[in-house]
Amino acid sequence: MDSCLFIHGFTGGTHEISPLARFLEANGYVARMFTLQGHGGSRSDLLHSSRGGWKRSAEEELNQLLAGSGKVHLIGFSTGALIASHLSVQYSSRIGSLTLLSTPVFPLNPAEILRTLVRPEMLRKYIRNLGSTPMRATREFQRLVRESFEVYPQVELPTLIVQGRRDHLVKFKSANYLEQTIPAGRKQVLIMERSGHMVCHSGESPAMMDEVLRFIRSSGTSG
Repeated sequence: MDSCLFIHGFTGGTHEISPLARFLEANGYVARMFTLQGHGGSRSDLLHSSRGGWKRSAEEELNQLLAGSGKVHLIGFSTGALIASHLSVQYSSRIGSLTLLSTPVFPLNPAEILRTLVRPEMLRKYIRNLGSTPMRATREFQRLVRESFEVYPQVELPTLIVQGRRDHLVKFKSANYLEQTIPAGRKQVLIMERSGHMVCHSGESPAMMDEVLRFIRSSGTSG
């Protein structure tokens, strides 16, 4: 049976991708979610984590799935998409497909983000998260973003790129860059016209999840 490894985003958690995980599990796939190193705990936990630790925690989960039978499909959200890209190159022979959700190839800077947050509740949440995120962890995220530019040209697995047009954290040109840079023979770009960053939690999510299922089924043995 094929399985899917879900990797959440920076300062986030499994709630970001849980609707898609539940959907694929209901359609016959083993769906594994986990929490990246330093996440889900205190500010101190995040402060003492690193991009290397984030990648290692994902790699440990991947190796557990690789110990079984069938292909593993990588699904990364936001920073998790960066990590999934790295793993897809490192373990390409055992990976069935790569799905990149809201990939921060070109993340917005804080000033740009503030201009896009038109609703007061969104603005308050962003400022609260910004204040609670250690600067060291933010620098680790930025380094991971930069390092990933060396990885995209090496991705040869079937790749699905999903981007919300109203994403307030990632520049829309990120999806175009991935489409042009990733050399995979099979690529698909799905633009969610009315969605923001949280593509698994929008009105367009059901159609997106159907598309992810079709893509994964066509990229390996079905679950």
